[in-house]
Amino acid sequence: MREDFLDLLDMLLAHAQTYVPRLVQMEAFHVSLSQSVVLRHHWIVPFVQALKDRLASFQRFFFTANRVKIYTNQEKTRTFVGLEVTSGHPQFLDLVLEVDRVMEEFDLTTFYQDPSFHVSLAWCVGDARLQLEGRCLRELQNIVDEFEDPEMVLRAHAEQVRCKSGNKFFSMPLK
Repeated sequence: MREDFLDLLDMLLAHAQTYVPRLVQMEAFHVSLSQSVVLRHHWIVPFVQALKDRLASFQRFFFTANRVKIYTNQEKTRTFVGLEVTSGHPQFLDLVLEVDRVMEEFDLTTFYQDPSFHVSLAWCVGDARLQLEGRCLRELQNIVDEFEDPEMVLRAHAEQVRCKSGNKFFSMPLK
């Protein structure tokens, strides 16, 4: 993790916590390509192999995530402050297409119809959209926009797709 990204993250979290003190920083950062699903134990190996097969030809790519957005899970029991992907969206859509095909093979829920690819930065229990949207959101976006060289700080290289099952991670490097 780049130090300047962590500096920006600290500034964003400190400001957002003035509106919602219970916000906590995410422990790891990623862009989701599927919904969370339950995999039966005997499906894990064939599921991961199917993902590897489908994603084998994908090239690595750069993406930028620099638009602050507020998200909730479907049940509205968790709220997230995230950075929406503003470049690299077509590549993520192509990846989701292949992930969705694997999900369908296993009769699992596919991804959202019109996904908002993003990196979650912080989260809290409950629906805190009212406190975070509007003024707070504009102020957070100003922090991002005024940060030194935000395009470079918030530009990342998609090098792999990871699948988490239980406490195990399976990595599929992109070419």
